[in-house]
Amino acid sequence: MTELLLKEEVYAIVGAALEVHRELGPGFLEAVYYEPLEIELRARGIPHEPQRRLSIFYKGQELQKHYQPDYVCHDQIIVEIKALDQLTSHEIAQVLNYLKTSRLRVGLLINFGSRGKLEWKRLVF
Repeated sequence: MTELLLKEEVYAIVGAALEVHRELGPGFLEAVYYEPLEIELRARGIPHEPQRRLSIFYKGQELQKHYQPDYVCHDQIIVEIKALDQLTSHEIAQVLNYLKTSRLRVGLLINFGSRGKLEWKRLVF
């Protein structure tokens, strides 16, 4: 059986997001969840870098456009937060593009907007 890549690190991040969701619940804008998640990451000792700039290249030339995920945790995991009724293929594609650009392998898409429970998806590139 294959072990999940960065399993413990992903579960720790999800645990932090669950605490934010328990405290605030759904209904806020995405920007409102950003700061409490950073507070939880810091409190749990999860290394994170907010809004790391990811350069995009075309035939070896860096483009002016760049990506900026919400967090890069453990220097290995892209974390993107949303506050939507439900996640769609658009949000999944966004995280996969972040992974492709950064050459990182694991992405975590966290949705605080779902009614009832936190919605999250672990993506591997």
